[in-house]
Amino acid sequence: MNTLEQSVNPERMETTVTGRLVLEQAHQALRAAVRGVDAAGLRLPTPCEKWDAAQVLQHAVGDQLAFAAFLTGGPGPTEDPFAPSGELGDDPGALLESALTAAAAAWADVPADAEEVRVPVPPNAMSPALGLGACALDAAVHAWDIAVALGRPSPLTAELAGYLLPAARQIVEPLRNFGAYAPALEPAADPAGAPAAEEPGGELLRYLGRRPDWSPLV
Repeated sequence: MNTLEQSVNPERMETTVTGRLVLEQAHQALRAAVRGVDAAGLRLPTPCEKWDAAQVLQHAVGDQLAFAAFLTGGPGPTEDPFAPSGELGDDPGALLESALTAAAAAWADVPADAEEVRVPVPPNAMSPALGLGACALDAAVHAWDIAVALGRPSPLTAELAGYLLPAARQIVEPLRNFGAYAPALEPAADPAGAPAAEEPGGELLRYLGRRPDWSPLV
């Protein structure tokens, strides 16, 4: 066995490759949620209290740029993602695409067998697989925020949510202290008191402090 073969951890490589595939799914979900949205749609309320769709999108863009910056040492977002102005310029789709491209390229440059990467969420250093999960979680949950605000179908498939929930359970609790996530919610009950049926992703959304049945009319 040569030196390279001795240094490679196949299990770590597998989880990192899976994480990249999950990130691509999350990025595609965010693209789909935003595609074709007009100025009126961007001003609709969202599950993120006090933020409209434009502000959620700007926050999501900033978060992806922050992941890219931590990974590469390059520049991060020009505005605070947690105080979004909602001003997206003339082409919100292009703004999003630039951020997703930067994040994907940064992750593509991380060696598959790397032990640790720097990320913009506590503790700011974690395995590539968990870091990819954190980045994908951010994109996917904000894709859901925007999609339901616009009356579009949830982009959270059972498969995608199933990959993201373990990552969420590892990173979200410290972020609640900063107000990034609301307290976790208990499942709704049916008239008999049993847990009510949920859409795919319901457990993930509740863990992130979001109501799976959210509607601007409720």
